[in-house]
Formats: sequence, structure tokens, C-alpha cells
Amino acid sequence: MLIWAGLLVAILPVRAQTDTMLAPLITDVPHRQTFTLNGSWHIIVDPYQTGYVDYRYRRTTRGYFLNQHAQRPDELVEYNFATSPSLQVPGDWNSQDARLLYYEGTVWYERDFRYHPQPGKRVFLYFGAVNYHAVVALNGKIIGEHVGGFTPFNMEVTQLLHDGDNFIVVMVDDTRHKEAVPTNNFDWWNYGGITRDVCLIETPETFIRDYFIHLSDLRSRKIAGWVQLDGQAAAASWVELAIPELHVHQRLRTDAQGRAYFAFQAPASLQLWSPEQPKLYRLVWIANQDTLEDEVGFRTIEVKGDDILLNGKSVFLRGVSIHEEAAFGGGRAHSAEQDHILLQWAKELGCNYVRLAHYPHNEAMIREAEKMGLLVWAEIPVYWTIDWNNPATLANAKQQLSEEITRDKNRANIIIWSVGNETPRIPERLQFMKALVDHARSLDSTRLISAALQISRVAHDTSWLDDPLGAYLDVLGCNIYPGWYGPSADSGARFASIYQKPLIMSEFGAGALQGFHGDSTQRWTEEFQYRVLEEDIRLLKTIPFLRGTTPWILKDFRSPKRLLPYYQDGWNRKGLVSDQGVKKEAFYLIRQFYQDIANLPVGRQVAK
Repeated sequence: MLIWAGLLVAILPVRAQTDTMLAPLITDVPHRQTFTLNGSWHIIVDPYQTGYVDYRYRRTTRGYFLNQHAQRPDELVEYNFATSPSLQVPGDWNSQDARLLYYEGTVWYERDFRYHPQPGKRVFLYFGAVNYHAVVALNGKIIGEHVGGFTPFNMEVTQLLHDGDNFIVVMVDDTRHKEAVPTNNFDWWNYGGITRDVCLIETPETFIRDYFIHLSDLRSRKIAGWVQLDGQAAAASWVELAIPELHVHQRLRTDAQGRAYFAFQAPASLQLWSPEQPKLYRLVWIANQDTLEDEVGFRTIEVKGDDILLNGKSVFLRGVSIHEEAAFGGGRAHSAEQDHILLQWAKELGCNYVRLAHYPHNEAMIREAEKMGLLVWAEIPVYWTIDWNNPATLANAKQQLSEEITRDKNRANIIIWSVGNETPRIPERLQFMKALVDHARSLDSTRLISAALQISRVAHDTSWLDDPLGAYLDVLGCNIYPGWYGPSADSGARFASIYQKPLIMSEFGAGALQGFHGDSTQRWTEEFQYRVLEEDIRLLKTIPFLRGTTPWILKDFRSPKRLLPYYQDGWNRKGLVSDQGVKKEAFYLIRQFYQDIANLPVGRQVAK
């Protein structure tokens, strides 16, 4: 059955009445003892949410969470997961089944598994991400729900697991809503489904739930942070921290809340993490019966005037924007192997930095970039026109920001938390965004805060960046498209800012259909894209406070907003690489631009 989103009735789901809440987020999941639930899951496409509400639009007592099977020949059960089709998890439903390419709505996922709980162990059900609204049930009991399509969540299931056969049912709804984050209008594909890893995390009764470690002072080589235990014995417990290669061993005592703070001077042998030498150290935590390992890097990032200083030295960020879409064809990228291909293209381009737009990418992407020496701009999907006056919308944006920072705060390569992209200059938006800036700083004061702004006025051939949000940011981001959405950059325009802050030109570029050639004045040709980017580069070189660039975008990506037949066909064609992985001529132009500036002092990479 071919289902088109435009023909469906959108139903705002009734909120689940859950008996348990989501547990505080567990971090460093890749290094924990886990039981994977990835693989084949049965699915039921349910555009009217028949498995969730009755004909009076009330929560039904016979919902699909029960995973019922008819026990008598005359019993009426109008669904059957066991005989329904399957999809792979992690993965989106749009790219796995052509009939669901444009589908937006509810899909039920079900997975049977055998599990044998171990005495003295706690167990948490962990989802890397589900887009967008997830209601989760284990063995017929609803245990929690989560709203937000790109961040992880977990819930404790220790007392709900059976010794032997178990089943999970997840109602996934990716319907777009005005009050959602992102809102109902955005320029990328709304890939629905359980799009990232699912697993059971096994822990001791008291375990290391979270920690934060960073280089807090460059001159003194001071390393600081905290560790958080979870469990009945969390308070007044001893925790050991070791970094074997540095001969560091610290013994810490937790407070009444199960947290211990630390600060110590690193040895002189400490090697700082940088794109040129992405050094990572093995880190070991030991507490009670729990041992947790990770690999961490140490570096500092700060702003001084219009400079960005990495480890105390000026850095020019040679970057590119990336969507979380598979390198070849469409579909949500969800594995380290897929991520590596995208990041390797960025390295071939000459990048030391990537902007991961417009939402938190998967943890594997961040870790892979860290190993490859790529700095990261990380972003939440506060995009275009959010419901600025809705307290629930702000709460959800803060929640997604919290979940992103909680998960990724120990990754040395993340230097910027971005709170949004191309939002309008209105008073309500300024208050909304300022609240996000304040929230980000309250969670992590060690990184820079930015947002992708837009030019607001042109006066006397000068484009001015004077968005009032800029006053609250550490680094200015700005998206410009001269020659594509407006007059050419070669039309005599100049670029200026009212702020004495560093600028990252967070988007610029033009579209081209790979393999389509013609005159440089003919739109959609590779020559047109090349010429526009040449003009952009000439403009960029005149901006004395420019400290980074991320052209839009590494690879063509799917978007339902791009409807022009032949040239677009549902794809945003601004990629330097085609949807099939073929590099366009513009790729080599940007690579040459980065080669030309890579070995120059920062002061000579921009206007003299």
C-alpha cells in the first residue's frame, strides 16, 4: 500500500500515563556491558493510531503495547506483530521501504528477545535516538516516553525483565507539529523510526553513571571535573580515577548526592589534543563493583578579541557542514562506518573542523571525528520559526540541549554548542534563544556558544551583522548565499559586524546537479556552483575578523522542499559531493582554498 503523508489525517497523540519516568541519562555507553537489541524488529504502520486510542479518542485498554495473540478462534485481535513485516534497527523506515518514503505518522516496533538477568545487576533499556515521539513498553507495561528525535534516553527495567522470553513494543510518531523542536517546517528529510542503537545496559547495584573531565587551565595544566555515582551506596563512597599513561591516580570521596569533584595538576608530559595530533588517553574509573573506561583528550578553547584560541594559539577553522545522511543514497547515517566515509571526505577537503547540522548527530560520529582530528560545531534543531511563546517548546529545546551536552561533554573535539539556525529577529525569539544560551553555559562553561545568524540589513553596499542575539554569543555564525538567493558577492558588497567577536561563515554556496555542465551563468550546472563559490571566497578574504568557514554542504541530501523535476527531485543539490558520492568541481575549489590558507598565520588568512 502506497501511503502519502499528504493524504493522511495527522493525529496529535494522547500523552501516555507512564508508571515510571525516564532515568537520568547514562553516559559512555560504548564502553559499558551491554546486550544489543539491534536487528530485525516487526512493524505495524498505524496512520490513525488505532493501537493507541479508541474511536472516542481515549487511550485504549487494548493497545498494541500488549502484543496480544488470539487465544480462541472467535477472539477478535486486529493486529499481529509476528506476521507483520520487519525493518532493521537502527534505521529509518523511509529508506528501508519505498512505500514509506513520504510517510509521516505512527509506526509500531516490536522485538522479541531472550534474556537472563544476573543477580546483583541493574538493567537499563537505552535508545540512542527515536524520531520523534516514542512511547516504550516492556512485556506489556508502558515504562516511559521521550520527545525529541536526535538525543538518547534510558529507563530502568531491572524489575520488569523476565528470566527468558521478553518483548519490547515502541510506538514511534514522527508527525511534525508547530510546537515541536524542530517545528513543522524544515529543509531536510523527516526520517522516522528507531534511528540509532538500542541495548540493555547492565550495571552493578551502585555504578558510575556520569562524569566530566577537562583541562581547566592551560598555563597550570590543571585537570578538573566530577564523577557521579548512582545507587544505594552512591553517597560517601570511594572512587578511583586513573590515567595510566600519565601516571595519574586520584582517590575521591563522594558527597551525600553521590558526586565527587576533583582538580589536580597534570604532569609535564601531557600532550594536548589538536587536529594535527588528536591524542587520546585511556581513562579508568573504579567505584565499588563498577569499572568504566573511556578515551579522552585534553585541550582548551577560548575567544580573545576576534580570535579563537585552541590550546592558547590562534586557529582558523577550515570546515564543512554535514547532514547525518548516508554517504551513498539517502537514509539516516547510523554507524561508525558510514560516519567515517563522510568525515574522510571532509579530511580530503582539507578540513580541520566540521559543523554537524542541524541537530545532534549520533555518538559514533562525534567519537570518529575526535579520533580523526576534526573539531566539531554541535547544534540542536531550533531551526527557522519555532513556537517562541510556548513554554513547552522552550522546555523541550532545553531538554534536547541537556541530553546532547550530557552525552558529549567529554569529547575534546567539540568546541562549540550552537543553540539554533536562521531564527527571525523578533523579541520573543531573543528571549527564547537567550534562555538557551544561559542553559548551555550552566551545563558547560568550558566551550564556546554560537548560533547561525543572518544578515539583517544592507547599507551603502555593506552587509551588516547586527542581530541582537550576537551580544550573548562567544562566536558569531552567519549564513549567506550571494549569487544563489540574492545578488552576486562580486557586486561590490562588503561585510561588517557591530560586534568585536570572531566570525564563522556557517553557510554559503550554491546548488548543482552533478554531471550537468554548461555556462557558468546557467543555474544547476557545476560551473555555476563553482563560480558562485569563487565569488564567495573573494568576499570571505576581505573579512578581517573571519575565523572559520563551513560551506553548505558536504553532500547532497534529501529534502521534500526541493521539488524541481530533474535538477532536484527531492534533493537539496548544494553538496560538494553528489548523493552517489561523486565529487563535483566545487569540491576541488574549496580544497584548493583550504590548501592555500592551511599553512598561513591566521592574520594572513583573511583581509590584511
